[in-house]
Amino acid sequence: MGELEKIRKPVKQELTEFEKVFRKELKGSIPFLDIITNFILRRKGKQIRPLFVFLSAKLFGQVNQSTYVAASLIELLHTATLVHDDVVDESYERRGFFSLNALWKSKVAVLVGDYLLAKGLLAAVRHKEYHLLEIVSDAVREMSEGELLQIQKSRRNGIAPEEYFEIIRKKTAALISSCTACGAYSAGASEESVERMKQFGEHAGIIFQIKDDLLDYQKTGLTGKPTGNDIRKENIPFPLFWPFSIRPPVKPGK
Repeated sequence: MGELEKIRKPVKQELTEFEKVFRKELKGSIPFLDIITNFILRRKGKQIRPLFVFLSAKLFGQVNQSTYVAASLIELLHTATLVHDDVVDESYERRGFFSLNALWKSKVAVLVGDYLLAKGLLAAVRHKEYHLLEIVSDAVREMSEGELLQIQKSRRNGIAPEEYFEIIRKKTAALISSCTACGAYSAGASEESVERMKQFGEHAGIIFQIKDDLLDYQKTGLTGKPTGNDIRKENIPFPLFWPFSIRPPVKPGK
């Protein structure tokens, strides 16, 4: 059994049930949309974010309807951001397969991303889970700010360590922290515990993004996605110039 499977084991049944819930949330009213959403379902990733939601909920109580709403909301918004990212980055590959942008072009991909975003918001509103919506909406705001901050800073030759950590905190860690916070909240955790879980998710998200940045230097095909994209886009990732950003200590009298 792999390490990820060991982590998934306590919520394996919940994740199986979530697949049914998520499929239902994705369903559209026109055949063309169903073709695209079925493609998304067949190419789903490891569902790390729902995993964080369910594990966080079980830490404080039982998985319930509120937990499934939180997981669906976050996964729908996350999928929407991936679809939009592929359009912005002009990427034609996602998880080792053609992206929506490659198969149906940018106009359809943007509209599908908007649809997924709307479905996520509606899922929360339909169940009157307004606090969950507030937590996740704040995370999406931070993600947008993080991407824009990265664009701003990438126009210079390198960024400072504190700038790098602020970017990845916003663009990646914010959504992971919303997973752990929503999971805890859905199980009835105290306000203090929800805040602690949010901080835990933020730290986990930062670690995740650092590892993902390092994977950008691996051989093509090992990670299931194109490598070297950051360098090609002149968006120099921090690990590349980390050694050059550390200045030697100045000797006394110098």
